[in-house]
Amino acid sequence: MKQNNPKISIIIPVLNEATSIGQILRYLKKNSSKHRIKEILVVDGGSTDKTSEIALAQEVSVLYAPKGRAKQMNFGAEHAKGDILYFLHVDTLPPINFDLSIVEAFRNGNKAGCFQMKFDSKSRFLNFFAWFTRINHKLCRGGDQSLFISKSLFEQSGGFNENYLVYEDNEFIGRLYKMVAFKILARHVKTSARRYEKRGEVILQYHFGMIHLKNYFGAGPEQLHDYYKRKIAI
Repeated sequence: MKQNNPKISIIIPVLNEATSIGQILRYLKKNSSKHRIKEILVVDGGSTDKTSEIALAQEVSVLYAPKGRAKQMNFGAEHAKGDILYFLHVDTLPPINFDLSIVEAFRNGNKAGCFQMKFDSKSRFLNFFAWFTRINHKLCRGGDQSLFISKSLFEQSGGFNENYLVYEDNEFIGRLYKMVAFKILARHVKTSARRYEKRGEVILQYHFGMIHLKNYFGAGPEQLHDYYKRKIAI
């Protein structure tokens, strides 16, 4: 591993994101340095729209994997050539020069971490919950905050648990908290509030809270997915 000049592989799992993929790829290229970014890997889980075509037009690598974010992210990590893996949701924009922040954290000995989060909304309700992302506790973590991790630690950890069709980020980060000192970077990603605007802020936050609670009391991946299908994915 090139400790003094580490390279980042950005991994973005997608499924039917033709309306979003072009924007984030243009943003990433504009707000990072080619010297620090080894590659951008878009991992498609079987899109039926033009997601892959749009991504290819941006001259990034498109990989094809079985549907499921955990499976897609593991597949991307398996093919990644960078020293640092950076997992990013398609509707989350990292801060300007995010790559420099990640590389500096890595050079300082941080093997895994994330940014804090803000919503692209003025909602006081949503921003209240986003405030808690500054707290370094596994209960305050989530995939929307993005995740950087050294490739060696990712391989050592076993990667994402593919049994989890939902909550895969939280389950994985929970394991990382037991392995290393998890780093919360002082800057913020901005994530879309589109799901909250569609379903209703309070009701959706309630259901996400219930998933956390069910996991805390021992619910397995199938039970969490069943709740998600009944209460959220409708």
